[in-house]
Amino acid sequence: MNRKLPKTPVKQTFEGYMAALTDENRAALEHLRRGIKAAAPEAEECISYGIPAFRLHGRFLVGMAAAAKHCAFYPGADVQDFKPLLKGYDLSKGTVRFQPDKPLPIALVKKLVRARIARGAFKR
Repeated sequence: MNRKLPKTPVKQTFEGYMAALTDENRAALEHLRRGIKAAAPEAEECISYGIPAFRLHGRFLVGMAAAAKHCAFYPGADVQDFKPLLKGYDLSKGTVRFQPDKPLPIALVKKLVRARIARGAFKR
């Protein structure tokens, strides 16, 4: 039996994920991306669990994604520490969901990323 095996899918890239988004979602995630890079300039972009993410010294730092009706930021458990600052956003454990036309303020993104770095073991 000589069956052809399906081709291995091309590994998804950060840029590929972003390029496939609607203009509105791409703009919202680019805004988020700028905030993450400002707070963690050493972080590397990657794809983790199928979404754009950032690694710091080889460890997962934060992630972000776009869905049909919202965008999401995944800064980890630190979300719970910032509940008062995140009023008006849909929260769950480690996740902040927001509307693409109302992105998270850069200052808040930086706070969340810096809190994640402070809590994690990201030292070289």
